[in-house]
Amino acid sequence: MRNTIHIHPDDNVCVALHDLHAGDAAEHLILDRDIPKGHKIALKDIHEGEFIVKYGQVIGKATAEIKTGEHVHSHNMRTNLDGILDYVYNPVPQNDRHEVSPYKLTGYRRKNGTVGIRNELWVIVTVGCINSLAKRIVRNFRRDHDLSGIDGIYTFEHPYGCSQMGEDHNTTVTILRDIVTHPNAGGVLILGLGCENNQLHTFYEGLTNYDPERIRYFNCQEVGDELEAAEEALSSLYAIMRHDRREPIDWSDLTFGLKCGGSDGLSGITANPLLGRFSDKVLSYGGNIILTEVPEMFGAEQLLMNRARNEKVFEGIVKLIDDYKQYFIDNHQVVYENPSPGNKAGGITTLEDKSCGCIQKGGTAIIDGTLGYGEKRTVPGLNLLYGPGNDLVSTTVLGSAGCQMVLFTTGRGTPFGGFVPTVKVSTNSDIYNRKPHWIDFNAGMIADGASMDDTAQLFLEQIVRYVNGEQKTNNETYEYKEIAIFKRGVTL
Repeated sequence: MRNTIHIHPDDNVCVALHDLHAGDAAEHLILDRDIPKGHKIALKDIHEGEFIVKYGQVIGKATAEIKTGEHVHSHNMRTNLDGILDYVYNPVPQNDRHEVSPYKLTGYRRKNGTVGIRNELWVIVTVGCINSLAKRIVRNFRRDHDLSGIDGIYTFEHPYGCSQMGEDHNTTVTILRDIVTHPNAGGVLILGLGCENNQLHTFYEGLTNYDPERIRYFNCQEVGDELEAAEEALSSLYAIMRHDRREPIDWSDLTFGLKCGGSDGLSGITANPLLGRFSDKVLSYGGNIILTEVPEMFGAEQLLMNRARNEKVFEGIVKLIDDYKQYFIDNHQVVYENPSPGNKAGGITTLEDKSCGCIQKGGTAIIDGTLGYGEKRTVPGLNLLYGPGNDLVSTTVLGSAGCQMVLFTTGRGTPFGGFVPTVKVSTNSDIYNRKPHWIDFNAGMIADGASMDDTAQLFLEQIVRYVNGEQKTNNETYEYKEIAIFKRGVTL
């Protein structure tokens, strides 16, 4: 088994593939101290102020003299980034790949032309005051009905819908409307209270491109017994959707969201490149990919900009990056105050280090468009989406944009799942073996010696099983289904 990986010929550091101890061999060196898994080791003497290079990219600079074989981390390097930058479009060659898929896919075709990969019944609340009531309604319906004809009934708690103004209120309304019209739901009961800012009738009237046969709604303050009213509404929806059947669909009907959380030093070596292989393959089949987490593009954004389809897309990516940096500045925060403590413990030192690994999830394909927060995808291909690095918020907005499934890489591990199937991909075998009820796929096998090609093939086949409903993700099995909505302003 290899001890380290030297990722790119231009790198002046290598990465420990597992915990190394004094006396172990790393590259051509014998270590004089312990090096944790995922952490960097100097391959040459690096002088103070000299750039640290990983992935063939500058990920920071040395803050002290670093000797060959020394541990390279927060104690002797820092970010090289600062503020809003000027960008120039230097397009890379556009080599669109087109392949014929050997896989048969199935899903649920909806009347509005969208396609779901699940047929679930959802209770969506307009305001957080009735979260517990919605959970009770779901429990009662499960108790009293045989739901074998559908994929389950769920509600997703959130704290908003009232005491919000302006952009925050509009954001809440947008995300909830996107969820109500998501094709993974075969039927939706929208539950209002009656006195909230997010007024139910206004909310409903603002829905677009939906099937009114699949939606019911009422305010709890306006009915005598809200439990009876919910039972009647859900029963009528269930009577319709229980007859829905899977039928053949195409890759072009599918959109996959890409996300990472609890990253470590192996994220950019195993799981993220694996998702990059998957993304390139799906795009070659005519499918769609959405990459978000804008703060985790900082430091690698020029690489993405050069992959823009044209000048218009390039300008869209610049706006995506600059708007998010301005959000930091407007709130008096340091733009590059990242990675998290967990990231650093896993071997990621600077935001450039994190970002160069993060963007690998998007593969090598040309970028076709950008999306604002809460905006649904309309342009085919690979899109970048405005959203934070926060796991709950970014996974929610990926589903909101139309993703039927989110692929989520992690080195530290998390049980979290969104309102759509959320596939957890571990960067290392340790977390996969310790948390099999969290992790769906082990990309750590790559660090253990498996080939990227073989692992990518296994992963693709497993995703096809998820799409076709032949296998459930862990977040589905254990019902770890949550939403979170971006908040920026005042709460009344």
